[in-house]
Amino acid sequence: MKRVSAIIPCRNEAKSIQETVAAVKSLPGVEEILVVDDGSKDGTARLAEEAGATVLRQPPRGKGEAVALGIRHAEGEILLLVDGDIGGTARTFGLLLDPLQEGRADMTIGVFPPTGKGGGLGLAVGLARVAVKLLTGRELRAPLSGQRALHRRILPHLRMDGGFSLEMGLNLDALWKGFRVEEVLLPESAPHAVTGKSLRGFIHRGRQLWAILKAVAVRWPMIIQVKTGRERP
Repeated sequence: MKRVSAIIPCRNEAKSIQETVAAVKSLPGVEEILVVDDGSKDGTARLAEEAGATVLRQPPRGKGEAVALGIRHAEGEILLLVDGDIGGTARTFGLLLDPLQEGRADMTIGVFPPTGKGGGLGLAVGLARVAVKLLTGRELRAPLSGQRALHRRILPHLRMDGGFSLEMGLNLDALWKGFRVEEVLLPESAPHAVTGKSLRGFIHRGRQLWAILKAVAVRWPMIIQVKTGRERP
């Protein structure tokens, strides 16, 4: 079985971080848990250490930078990316690891079932789906999902975008380079929390929309190469 390093980027997740760490510890193959604290002010780092995780600290720089820091310190062959607010849901994430352990995929993306709770208008997810389809020909159900697993060998081919551009960038790079990307439906019993239709929720989705456009923009030269008849990189 390949060694798994779990990377948990978080900021101010004191309410859920210990449950998240405990759930990740229960997964087969996980030998290292790195919690990357992105400038928390609520005791997240202390609680993560008490739960048994190795904590890396950085000033508030964003999720992409936190994941990149975790990857630089991780030692496992497989990297499991888990949001800090997932809690006990992470006990089901062995489903993300299985395709990599079995050699069937290079990256997996967790797809949560609908929760029935208002999650906004779906603009960010819709835009991401359209962009991935147009640029790679692949349809993804959850292009912005932060719950992923990937094999270390593909890292040199991926650009680790900052902030909320991370997931969109991983989608585009992995698919463009021909790596095997598999979406995994997670159980009905483990829905992920969604942002609502509050002002905070709309601001969050606005940042996601900007991040999607940014991820596409930095890859525009690659897109032009294909449009002008050159081979994919």
